[in-house]
Amino acid sequence: MRPSDRIFVAGHRGLVGSAIVRKLQAEGYSNLLLRTRQELDLSDQAAVYRFLQTEKPDWVVLAAAKVGGIKANSTYPADFIGLNLVIEANVIWGAHLAEVPNFLFLGSSCIYPREAPQPIPESALLTAPPEPTNAPYAIAKIAGLFLCDAIRRQHGRNYFTVMPPNVYGPNDNFDPETSHVLPALIRRFHEALPDRPVVCWGTGSPRREFLHSDDVADGLLFLMRQPRVEGHINLGTGSSVTIRELAETVQRVVGHRGPIDWDSSKPDGFPEKTMDVSRLFAMGWRPRIPLEDGIRMAYEWYLREGPGRQA
Repeated sequence: MRPSDRIFVAGHRGLVGSAIVRKLQAEGYSNLLLRTRQELDLSDQAAVYRFLQTEKPDWVVLAAAKVGGIKANSTYPADFIGLNLVIEANVIWGAHLAEVPNFLFLGSSCIYPREAPQPIPESALLTAPPEPTNAPYAIAKIAGLFLCDAIRRQHGRNYFTVMPPNVYGPNDNFDPETSHVLPALIRRFHEALPDRPVVCWGTGSPRREFLHSDDVADGLLFLMRQPRVEGHINLGTGSSVTIRELAETVQRVVGHRGPIDWDSSKPDGFPEKTMDVSRLFAMGWRPRIPLEDGIRMAYEWYLREGPGRQA
C-alpha cells in the first residue's frame, strides 16, 4: 500500500468510515475518493459501475451499510437484507469488473451463529444458523464475505473481509429507534439526568465486546498494509462485558445517579459475542483505547454534537 494510492472509502460519513478517513489522512494518504449519498447512490448499479470504471481506485473500503440495533433489525428486516445485498453486489462486483486490485469489506460479528464457541473463531462461520433477531442483516454480510472470497480465489485479487465487534465513537447514531446499544445507553442516561429511572432492554446478562472506531480504523489500516490477507479475519479486543456492566459504566461516565430497571420482556439477542482475535494479535496488532476511556470520549462528542445525529 502506497501513500499515492487512490482509495475509495464508501460510507465516509458514518461511524467507521469517518474514522478510516481520519486515520488515512493522519498517516499521509491524501488521494482519497469520497462521495456523499447524494453524489453517489450505492444502490444505483449503473452509477456505481460508472464511478469505479472512471476513477479506477487502487483500494475500495466498503464501510457503507444499513445498520441498527435489535429494535431496528426486528422492525425493518427486509431493509436490512435487501439494501445491504444491493450495496454489496454493486460495489464489490463493480470493483471486480473495474479491475480494482484491493478491496476491504466491513463485515460484522453478528454473522456468527448464536451458539458459537466463545471467544468466536473465524472457523465458526456457518457452523449453525445466525441469531434470529438479526439474521437478515447477518445473511447479507455473509453474502458479501463469500463474494469477496470467491473473487480472491478465482481471480487472485486482494479482496478480504474484516469482522469488528460492536463499534462506537464519533459520528455514532444516537437515534433511539435505530441506534446500537452503547449510543442508546449514552442518550438514555443523559436524558434521565440527574436521577430519573432508566429502563434497559433484556436481562443485562448477555456479554458484548466493544471497540472504539479509532481502534477499528487503526486495525483496518494495519491489515491494508499487509502483503495479503486470506479470507476473513476478526478484529477486536478479545474481551467482553455484560450489558449490565456496560450500563453501569455509561451511568458512571454520564454522572447519572438514579435507578436502572431491566425490562426482561424485551429480547437479549446473542447470549455472548466475544471475538477470537488470536490470528490478528499474532500478526502484531493490539487495540489502544480502554472501554471506559472510549465511552467518555463518545459522551464528550455527544455533548458537543447534540442528540440529533443519525446514520
